[in-house]
Amino acid sequence: MLTWSIEELKLTLTYNWKISRNESSFKRNFIIKVTDGIDAAYGEVAPNIRYGETPEIILEKFHFLPSLLESVETIHDLTKVIDNESLPSSLRFGVESAYIHFLSKKNNIPVYTQLGLEAPFEIYTSYTLPIMKPVEVKDFISKYNLLRFKYLKIKIDQESGRDLIEEVSKFTQQPLRIDANEAWQDVDSLLVFMENFKKINIEFFEQPLPSILKEEYKYLKKHCPYELIADESVTNNFDPEEIAHQFHGINMKLMKAGGYLNGIKILQDSKKQGLKTMIGCMVETSLGIFSAINLSNGINYIDLDGHFLVENEPFNMVSEREGRLINVT
Repeated sequence: MLTWSIEELKLTLTYNWKISRNESSFKRNFIIKVTDGIDAAYGEVAPNIRYGETPEIILEKFHFLPSLLESVETIHDLTKVIDNESLPSSLRFGVESAYIHFLSKKNNIPVYTQLGLEAPFEIYTSYTLPIMKPVEVKDFISKYNLLRFKYLKIKIDQESGRDLIEEVSKFTQQPLRIDANEAWQDVDSLLVFMENFKKINIEFFEQPLPSILKEEYKYLKKHCPYELIADESVTNNFDPEEIAHQFHGINMKLMKAGGYLNGIKILQDSKKQGLKTMIGCMVETSLGIFSAINLSNGINYIDLDGHFLVENEPFNMVSEREGRLINVT
């Protein structure tokens, strides 16, 4: 018989985390634990308010799960149970990942082998700069030694986006990944904005318009001078064929996919549509980052830097050297 429990983590952030729609100095995540009294394993839950997930909802939805899951013996059993519950995607991932980690430990094999995947290697992540005053950029890059990363990602909004991109480009030749988090409403003004950066090494723009503007995205894809990567448009039930008409690639986040199994399916279905793939994250501990690394073989872009923001990181399951991530467990 399995025992399931949940523990809240209040994560203090190293600096103010500002994106186009909100900002915060701390994050409330959760750890799911499953044990048979001999072995124990864990999964992380990082709720996202963008999708209506709050810490209170996570606790409420978890309340009845332990009794439902105590007799689970296979991943099929677990999937059958949680399919019948209306769970936030991040909670579903926490539960499923904890159980898969438990099976991995019982079978004495790596998590990626348990999932039927190839071993990850050469995992070079980008590092994300939050929205800040352009005058702060130089010191921020220096303080956090960001030149050691192969790629930098920049969070922007309409008001300061141009100045921020141009300021970062003054101090680095690294390829830049621009993440607008749905900051634009008008596709024409967005295209005008993009014309400012022809001399800057920009890899792609990520989700500049709201996910509901599907026709606008189709137009944007035809006229955009950069690759477009879907983020907020990629949820647990996304349509890869529809996304392929709007974007050049997708950012799969396990907390939104609702589990390893659906995350793998999203990546596989996207590749079949000719889409490039990226694995991203929320603000997470190294437990969540460790989880995502297991899916990273054969992925075009890696954006697994959420644990760098956490001042009181409790697990230390991932190390980093010159921008390369390495699982240490």
